[in-house]
Amino acid sequence: MILIRHIPFLKSVFWYSISAFGGPQGHLAMMLKTFVEKRKYVTEEELLEYTAFCQLLPGASSTQTITLIGYKRGGTPLAVLTLIVWVLPACILMAILSFVLYRFNKSIFHYVQPMAVGFLAYAGFRAFRISIKNLVTVCVLAGAMISAVIFKGPAVFPVLIIFGGAVTSLSSKRIPDIHTDRKKIPWNNLWLFGAIFILAGFLSEYARVHGWLYHRLFNLFENFYRFGSLVFGGSQVLIPMMFDQFITRPVHHGAAALITPQNFLTGAGMVQAVPGPTFSLTSYVGGMIMRPSGSLLQILGAIVCPIGIFLPSLLLVLFFFPIWNNLKKHVYIFRALEGINAVVVGIMWAYTLILFHAISFSWTGLVVVAGTFCLLQFTRIPPPVLVLACLLLGWIF
Repeated sequence: MILIRHIPFLKSVFWYSISAFGGPQGHLAMMLKTFVEKRKYVTEEELLEYTAFCQLLPGASSTQTITLIGYKRGGTPLAVLTLIVWVLPACILMAILSFVLYRFNKSIFHYVQPMAVGFLAYAGFRAFRISIKNLVTVCVLAGAMISAVIFKGPAVFPVLIIFGGAVTSLSSKRIPDIHTDRKKIPWNNLWLFGAIFILAGFLSEYARVHGWLYHRLFNLFENFYRFGSLVFGGSQVLIPMMFDQFITRPVHHGAAALITPQNFLTGAGMVQAVPGPTFSLTSYVGGMIMRPSGSLLQILGAIVCPIGIFLPSLLLVLFFFPIWNNLKKHVYIFRALEGINAVVVGIMWAYTLILFHAISFSWTGLVVVAGTFCLLQFTRIPPPVLVLACLLLGWIF
């Protein structure tokens, strides 16, 4: 009953969820307008601190930020409700797309696929300008980019992230000493996170080896829970991880891809036109992978994958936030972020090349990639307008 008094806040979250376009950068601007200027649920300083803190964690940063706003106002129960209200509209829309995609003339999505590559190239360019500041980070970026192109497998990403963080943690960069009171560590959230990680891995492998009827659902939950536990850099890094897991790895081992590159890139492009978290792409991917197994399993796939990707984000943010002030005092964490960010940029660059290679090369595709990049860089055209323009081009031509 106590949560009833938070209904106005949840209504604000809902309206925000159906109007927040443009990825994490656009989401931050909308949060400032909705939760700081209009509703005054948090101060600008608090919001910026939450945003900076969430950049330290794996998972969906904008989702974690709005979850923290709910946590500040009503503790863990309201944080969970805030997360559900925020992700549900986008996930429903992307799940519907996995059902209706085959009802459309495929040519209508022809230009959406290279447009998705253009979005990734733009994100990589922006991230380079922000994160690459010295020769060490240039070397880390180059090493990560080459490694991501050459080596395949899910272990590559966390290994590169750990390596990049270790390299820059040895620097002499200093931060000012910060005096803060130590807070009690909520270990239960971390134990739950670790227990689910281990159990998901065990059940996924056991179901596969023993040929369980619905083993693919266990596999998908493990895949996306692992992604949510390890992905730094938002959807621009999640997209390469999913591409590697569901397309590159099966083909590398002589099996069919679980989702075609064309359908994958169609979803990666269409999610830019959907308000809410870009991690809602997981709902589309889960639906597309389970589509051959029937409508019921397709629905379950569209549900299981978002739960898998968002659950670790929730558990990690609720564990680390109470000790955020303690963590800020450790200079090694501050230093390691420089290398982690450089690795993220390298992965984004590598998969810009890999994803472009995955679509059939044509001069029109190259023009769409370059045009998308230039429009994002030099104009203020919203991403949904670019998506609609590409759909219109595919319908006309």
